[in-house]
Order: sequence, then structure tokens, then C-alpha cells
Amino acid sequence: QVQLVESGGGLVQAGGSLRLSCAASGSFFRMGWYRQVLGKQRELVARITSSGTPMYAQSVKGRFTISRDNAKNTVYLQMNSLKPEDTAVYYCNAEGIDSSDHWGQGTQVTVSS
Repeated sequence: QVQLVESGGGLVQAGGSLRLSCAASGSFFRMGWYRQVLGKQRELVARITSSGTPMYAQSVKGRFTISRDNAKNTVYLQMNSLKPEDTAVYYCNAEGIDSSDHWGQGTQVTVSS
């Protein structure tokens, strides 16, 4: 059974930084981060392929950086210049080469103004 273990969420003031980590129980073609606010759809924040090609949502470009350590099956999301609108539950996602889709349990990020 695939496990994705997230860490690093918390409360931070606007303009601050947080780093999220997600450790997977196996290797995956693509890993990424999504976020969801209560009552809204889950949205893509950033994702990265096994070769290191990243993709970002327009709202986080220039502020967030996604990276991964393939040896550790871990993906990171460095979040800088955080804004109150970044407040959400952040979910780790992993896609297998067979199109299998896996999710972490979510970690809360709260940015106070």
C-alpha cells in the first residue's frame, strides 16, 4: 500500500516562509502539491517529474519552489512570501507511470495577516 507522509505545515505571518515535505513509500513518475480551501475545489500548486521538470500554478510562481530527492522518494515545497490567500490544506500527490494516483492526508497551512 502506497503511503505519502507529509510534514511542515503550520501557522505563519504574511511574508513568512514554510517548507513542506512529503515522503513516499515508493518511487513515482510525478509528484506534486495541491491545496484545498473548505467549500472550494482542490487546485494544483506545483508538481515535478522524476527528471526534475517543474510546473507551477500562476498564483505561486516566483514565490514557491518545488524540488525532489529521488533517492529519498521525497518531494519538497518551499513557500516564501506567503499571503493570507495561501491558507489551505495542502495535499501531496504522487502519480505512477501506470497513471495510478495517490494522496497524502493533508497538512494545514495558515497565513495570518
